[in-house]
This record gives sequence, C-alpha cells and structure tokens, in this order.
Amino acid sequence: MSTKYVEVGELKEGSYVVIDNEPCRVVEISKSKSGKHGSAKARVVAVGIFDGGKRTLSLPVDAQIEVPIIEKFTAQVLSISNDTIQLMDMRDYKTIETSMKYVEDEAKGRLAPGVEIEVWQILDKYKIMRVK
Repeated sequence: MSTKYVEVGELKEGSYVVIDNEPCRVVEISKSKSGKHGSAKARVVAVGIFDGGKRTLSLPVDAQIEVPIIEKFTAQVLSISNDTIQLMDMRDYKTIETSMKYVEDEAKGRLAPGVEIEVWQILDKYKIMRVK
C-alpha cells in the first residue's frame, strides 16, 4: 500500500484521500472556525475511485489523513474477455490483468487489442483512464 500522510487542512477539492481503505477523490471540503473550547474542523466529502461510493469524513483540521500515491503509466491492451482485460505495461513489459468495471466510461467503447492506454495504479489496483 503506497500512501503518505498529510494534514486535513491541506486538502483541496480534486485531491485524493483514503477513506475506509478505499481511494477517493475529494469533491467538497468545508472548514469551520475554531470555537471557544475546540479546534477547527473540516468536513470532507469524497467519491470512491473504484466503486463510485460517496463517503463523508469529519476531522480536526490538524489531524493526519492518508493520501494515496498514484502511479500513472502507459500500457497496451493484449486481450479483452467477458469481465477482464489483460494489459502489458510498456515500461517493463509486465502483464497485468484487471476488471472491466475499472475502465472509465469514455474509454470502454474504444478498447481493442493493440491499443495504448493510460493506466493509474492506486493501492495495488489498476484503473484504465483513457485511450491514447
């Protein structure tokens, strides 16, 4: 699991966090001011990258939160079967197999054997983002 820790106060919309062991993209963040007896709080709303589920988190602004390290690379489609797609990493020619449910909607219609694609590796899962 490749992650790092950052303070909740440093998060912005569009950044990525790990909530319930699922990498998520932050879609909304609101911060409240500190009160007489408490610290400032942040409410984070995020959508799961792989499952599309909406998750909400409320933490103090100075708390540490896990942020995934996203590795982006180019791969070539080797074969497509019912629910799986087999890829070849163009950096080291390693073969990767992932589920078709981890393919962005705009890329699904353009996938074919031999096509080069952009792949994101996040927490040992692979997501096909776009066809090059």
